[in-house]
Amino acid sequence: MNSLPTLAEIEAVAPLVNAVVPPTPQFSWPLLNARAGCELWVKHENHTMVGSFKARGALVYLEKLRQAQPELRGVIAATRGNFGQAVAFAARRHSLPAVVVVPHGNSVEKNAAMRALGAELIEHGADFQSALDHANGLAAGRQLHPVPSFHRDLALGVAVSTLAFLRAAPPLDTVYVPIGLGSGICGMMAARDALGLATKIVGVVSAHAPMYALSLAAQRVIAHPAATRVADGLACSMPHPEALAHLVRGAERIVQVTDDEVEAAMRAYFTDTHNVAEGAAGAGLAAVLQERTANAGRRVGVVFTGGNVDRTVFARVLAG
Repeated sequence: MNSLPTLAEIEAVAPLVNAVVPPTPQFSWPLLNARAGCELWVKHENHTMVGSFKARGALVYLEKLRQAQPELRGVIAATRGNFGQAVAFAARRHSLPAVVVVPHGNSVEKNAAMRALGAELIEHGADFQSALDHANGLAAGRQLHPVPSFHRDLALGVAVSTLAFLRAAPPLDTVYVPIGLGSGICGMMAARDALGLATKIVGVVSAHAPMYALSLAAQRVIAHPAATRVADGLACSMPHPEALAHLVRGAERIVQVTDDEVEAAMRAYFTDTHNVAEGAAGAGLAAVLQERTANAGRRVGVVFTGGNVDRTVFARVLAG
């Protein structure tokens, strides 16, 4: 297993990342604090140009890849949307073609955003795993590099922002991080360890896509179908072994949240902060609210992972 990125590594790539993706803010919102029963610091990764935290990891991954393979002809990735936007954004900086594969029924607006960034969009299969298998199958035939959805360099890019968060916020007892395949929470654990902090890192998954919760409990990879109606960024069914190994060593626990809890948290974010949260971002706050009693009087952090939700979906959630 690879080690998590070190402080020296994170600081070495920070100039590259921050020049393209300016640091995002962290706010403690009074209304949200009252709702959560604690001093809650929100890291607003919805404020990047692709609307999520994913851009930094893709930038670092593509930079290192291009240095190692200057003859590279293009890249391909599977996604539910945010990762595909990040890959297309980073690939365009290197004048590289990018192909993204999404499952049928994917977010209309995320699909449009990926096309606007220059990606060739292919729809295949009923879920993320089917899209991933198809992308890997296309890679060789089309001479495209398959960008993995979890990789140490992705976590390294994320860690630029998580390090800034932990440095800028007051000392935090606990930070809640939604988990798709794991680059976000691994970046947070890397930053925590790099700074030598005692902050507990709590992962958050959908109760309707609980693969990492089940795998952490068993300390081995356990696949599980994903069927969430709103948290598509968390809708993965197969854990990544390396990410799981890091979770076993560095995560405090994993909290499962239901779709109803996620939608309530999306409404809460809008009511209390007027920020639009996608389902995966709502999951982090949903876990904070679920553990309101345990967090009473403490200082807590949460990563607002993104705001890329279709208008029709968000309208339904707000009306709920």
